[in-house]
Amino acid sequence: MSGGTEVTVVVSDCAEDDARTVLTALGETFTPDRAPSARSGGRATVWSSTFDVAHPKEHAAHAVPLEHPVTVTAQGGYGAVDRVVAELGTVFAIDAQGSAAGDQEKDVHLRLHGR
Repeated sequence: MSGGTEVTVVVSDCAEDDARTVLTALGETFTPDRAPSARSGGRATVWSSTFDVAHPKEHAAHAVPLEHPVTVTAQGGYGAVDRVVAELGTVFAIDAQGSAAGDQEKDVHLRLHGR
């Protein structure tokens, strides 16, 4: 995978089912590098996966329900992160929580709600 087309997505502040729903929705369009992984630190668990957005798959996007709001951080190249955020916006309601920009990459912090 090319570094300019990879986006690391971290899902937190939610139940495992909601995290899997978000990562599965992204996997319907973008190729994940591996199955989502979970990390626990104290009481919090986060799920993550890295997606290659260079060659999106064709599929019909549809609204996806979530039991509760989910926190998502996407990190990667500017255009790649924008593609991930746009895809998330086709299936979830999004509240932008902030972002940080660097020379070659940016981080975007979102709160997703089911539609």
